[in-house]
Amino acid sequence: MKAVALLIFAATYAIVAVRRFRPLPVGRPAGALLGATAMVATGVLTPSDAYAAIDHDTIMLLFGMMLLTAWITDGGALDGLVRAVVRRARTPWRLLVALSLLSAVLSAFLVNDTVCVFLTPVVVVTCQRAGLPLGPYLVALATSANIGSACTLVGNPQNMIIGSRSGIPFTEFLLRSLPATAAAMAAQIGLLRVFYGRGLPDRLDLEAFDDAPGAHARSRLAAWVGLGVMIGFLAGLHMGFTALAGVAVLLVVQRRDPAALFARLDWTLLVFFAGLFVVVGGLQHTGLVDVAIGRVRPWLDLGSLEGQAAFTALLVAGSNLVSNVPMVMLAGPWVDRLGDPDLAWVELAFVTTVAGNLTLLGSMANLIVAERARDAYDLGFVEYLRFGVATTLASLAVGVPILVLTARLAG
Repeated sequence: MKAVALLIFAATYAIVAVRRFRPLPVGRPAGALLGATAMVATGVLTPSDAYAAIDHDTIMLLFGMMLLTAWITDGGALDGLVRAVVRRARTPWRLLVALSLLSAVLSAFLVNDTVCVFLTPVVVVTCQRAGLPLGPYLVALATSANIGSACTLVGNPQNMIIGSRSGIPFTEFLLRSLPATAAAMAAQIGLLRVFYGRGLPDRLDLEAFDDAPGAHARSRLAAWVGLGVMIGFLAGLHMGFTALAGVAVLLVVQRRDPAALFARLDWTLLVFFAGLFVVVGGLQHTGLVDVAIGRVRPWLDLGSLEGQAAFTALLVAGSNLVSNVPMVMLAGPWVDRLGDPDLAWVELAFVTTVAGNLTLLGSMANLIVAERARDAYDLGFVEYLRFGVATTLASLAVGVPILVLTARLAG
């Protein structure tokens, strides 16, 4: 049975890790669904075990946040926000910095993948109107979204899993991760200056934005409801039901059929997550993960410099081999055994998220930016890699020591 589970796991992740797996080019969500079905069909898991393996809190939170974000962006909120950013930036370099910060802040609270879905077309239109090169702005959008999303438990899907499994309150996680995230963003801006600062024009054509649309009133209302949801998170309320409560308020107040908004949701992402939970649950059910971790556990002591380096390297490698979400699912059951559990969870979130910046294929946010901008600009693997390697190494170099220091001060 162990060999069967390992074979199903390997086959599933061959499909998941490769964008188009040639022997079976069905895509990631379908691959996860096939793997989950195989785990039950071969007897590795019973149907009850499969249901129990799915983290329902994570699925509910992801659904609620995607719907809330769609509601906020419906009506042009991001268009109006970017327009305001452009007018205050005044130069292409300042605009690059401002859009990077905007991407990071929005991703911290509205899920980085969905922010990239809605913000990429706005950035493309902005650059086209102003005659700016698209490459630097798209790279900055993707990498900043990943870094910013590391700051909170709702910033990205893997952090949602960590929030559900660690039990760390939203506010405590934010306080522990904010200094490291801020330092990583400072390093990011410095690298943007080195890589792109000299190649940008000196002036920005503000007249090109005179007829840009503003935000609709319903979008502004949704933004206020979103702020209320964040306050609920900070107050320690259940995150999944708090997000759904925000959606319920919008349904009642606006009194309109949300069918169009439901149609914009990435339902396949929910299928992908549910399937992965079952596949990983099947592998963990065999005990193989515990055996593997038991062998490397002596080198992963977070109380030593060597242990920190080994833990970070393992997470970076794993996140780029099997992607960051599966890596978090695999690591979740054993991170409590590494000394300081809270530090281990927060570091797991930060490192796996930042590791997604290494390559264009490292995170869904990167792929979303590339795909959404494809008609206007072909963001290539090598072009992204030049900046991705630099920002990943810099973020880890400044962020991980700050996480350790913050944990010691908190302790």
